[in-house]
Amino acid sequence: MLDDPSPLRPRTHDGARTRQSILDAAHALFAERGYSGAHVNDIVARAGTTKPMIYYHFGSKEGLFAAVLEEVYAGMRRIEGALQLAGLPPREAMRTLVHVTFDYHAQYPDWVRLISVANIHEAQHIRDSPTVALRNSAVLDILRDLLARGAREGVFRGGVDPLRLHLMIAAMCFYRVSNRHTWRVIFGRDLDAPDDAPLQRAMLVEAVLRYLQPDADGPD
Repeated sequence: MLDDPSPLRPRTHDGARTRQSILDAAHALFAERGYSGAHVNDIVARAGTTKPMIYYHFGSKEGLFAAVLEEVYAGMRRIEGALQLAGLPPREAMRTLVHVTFDYHAQYPDWVRLISVANIHEAQHIRDSPTVALRNSAVLDILRDLLARGAREGVFRGGVDPLRLHLMIAAMCFYRVSNRHTWRVIFGRDLDAPDDAPLQRAMLVEAVLRYLQPDADGPD
């Protein structure tokens, strides 16, 4: 008769489900309380599992936070990769990419909170990640290909650095979510207002496309 499996070696199906439950609980608590405020006991309780399962799947609290960050980055990159921009004219493709980036940040404020937490800790939890840098390089490949195609067709100026363009797009998308509470208090403006958010998105698209115009001056 075979021995019962060790509680630290879950069956594959149950193990995958437990791992995802831990990730979901950790995602919520790290976003809500930050890294220091999210305690392992609370993650365990929300996930309905045990501490040994966290250490079995992730090695440590630090490893769990790194896995959460890997998952949220991967979610954004999967959406970008599924856009099939190669079939669109360059300006329309760029507009689509900006729209998707803007909408993702707006719809998933936890993404912004988690990246903010990671930066508070100087990204120390993902420095040794084998996937974060690789996965995030995909958006630069998308932009590089799109910029080259636009330059060949004469609708974008040449020599644009895809990383700087990515910074330009991401900065507004991120800032309007990360600082929406202080803006509401200081300026009395709700950046999430239904009649205001579409105007911000349109403004960002216009700024990007004007920056990319063949006759535009820029730092690149």
